[in-house]
Amino acid sequence: RSSTQLHTTGISNTRNFAMAAAFKPLRTVVFFGSAKTQTPPWGGDARLGDRVLKHVLSVLEGRGKHEITVYDPVTVFGKGGALEGDGELKAPHFFFGGGQAPPVMDAMQQTLKAADCFLIVSPEYNHTIPPALSSMMGHFGGSNFANKVSGIITYSPSPFGGMRAAVAIKIMLSELGCCPISKLAGIGTVTDVLNEDGTPKEVDGAPPRTLNQIPKLLTDLEWWADAVRIHRDTHGPPV
Repeated sequence: RSSTQLHTTGISNTRNFAMAAAFKPLRTVVFFGSAKTQTPPWGGDARLGDRVLKHVLSVLEGRGKHEITVYDPVTVFGKGGALEGDGELKAPHFFFGGGQAPPVMDAMQQTLKAADCFLIVSPEYNHTIPPALSSMMGHFGGSNFANKVSGIITYSPSPFGGMRAAVAIKIMLSELGCCPISKLAGIGTVTDVLNEDGTPKEVDGAPPRTLNQIPKLLTDLEWWADAVRIHRDTHGPPV
């Protein structure tokens, strides 16, 4: 066939993949960054981020475009979890020989490998990445994250919404190969914005405007995740 025919066929195939992608759910992995279980001496929530995570998952589910898997460090590092007892990252998955890793760890690796995109929901510890988050992700080689995209939602009891952690998380995600989209969401003064069940608190009869960041971020994340998935399906990973 002529180069023109081949080019036309390529465009047609890409359009077909794009149409299919519009109806195909994104396999979305949500990493939660907080492992706190203790109420601070000044009172309040043992884990403030539970409010944020519940809200984010509610928004994600409402969009009807995501098959969601959540990795919470309390569960992942807890009894029976995929990385039980190894918050210190003593035995990453890629240190095991083929078939030697615990089955639950293998299952987590396969979920990451099959994912289309990643969403990080994280607090800010000492102005940077919580160790539970970097440990969870660091247990698995970069090839599981590569050639995909990611989004970042941070939160804080302060008005700044964990933005310093978001900047550090961006670098980590870039090095893992799941390129973070430019749009960020930072939810500050969480208890003024969200109820314990994750529902928004009304301000002057309406949800707080700061929560509008989340659907805007997800719209960008979905656009990029679809685009990258189509390219992976049509051309495969780079070699």
